[in-house]
Amino acid sequence: MSLLDSLGLSELRRLNVRQQLSQILNFALILATAFMLWKGLSIATDSPSPIVVVLSGSMEPAFQRGDLLFLWNRNLDMNKEGGFGGTQVGEIVVYNTGTAIPIVHRVVRRHKGETTPFNLLTKGDNNNADDIELYPHGQWYLDREKEVIGSVVGYVPFVGYVTIMLSEHPWMKTALLGIMGLLVVLQRE
Repeated sequence: MSLLDSLGLSELRRLNVRQQLSQILNFALILATAFMLWKGLSIATDSPSPIVVVLSGSMEPAFQRGDLLFLWNRNLDMNKEGGFGGTQVGEIVVYNTGTAIPIVHRVVRRHKGETTPFNLLTKGDNNNADDIELYPHGQWYLDREKEVIGSVVGYVPFVGYVTIMLSEHPWMKTALLGIMGLLVVLQRE
C-alpha cells in the first residue's frame, strides 16, 4: 500500500483534471464564504472584530478563559435627545489601544472629554486596579470612538478554547486546514 493510498489520495488520482479543479474551487468558495460572513458581521455590528475570545482570567467570574463574546458597536453612545449616553458604567467593552490583542474589561467610570465626545475608564473584574497602566503612556481614559471595538451583548461559554488551542499550537492550525482541504477535495458530488 502506497502513502497516497493510506492518506486516501488514491481517490484524487481517479478524478480527471476538470473534477480536481472543481473540488479546489469548492474549497476556495468555502473560504470566500467564511470571509464574506465575517465582513458582513463586521458591517452589521460596526465593529472590526464582532466576535472575540476571552484569553485571560481578568474578567472572572463574569467570563472565563475560552468564552466566545459577541460584540455590538452601532449607535451605542447616542441617546434619544442626540446626546451621549449609551455606554454605561458596569457595561463590558472590548478595547484595543494599539496592542496585538484586544482587552475585555468593565467600564468603571465615564467622562465627557473636551476634545473627544466620550471617555471611559475600565477595569477587569478580577483585577485589583483600573486599566490606566494598560493605556498608552500619559493616557487616563479610553476614547470611546477610537479605541473601543464594541460592547459585549452575548457569549457562549468555552467555545473559544478551540481558538486558544490553535493560536498556542500553530501546527494544529496547519493540520486542521490541511485536513479540511483534503476532505473538500476528496468529497464526491
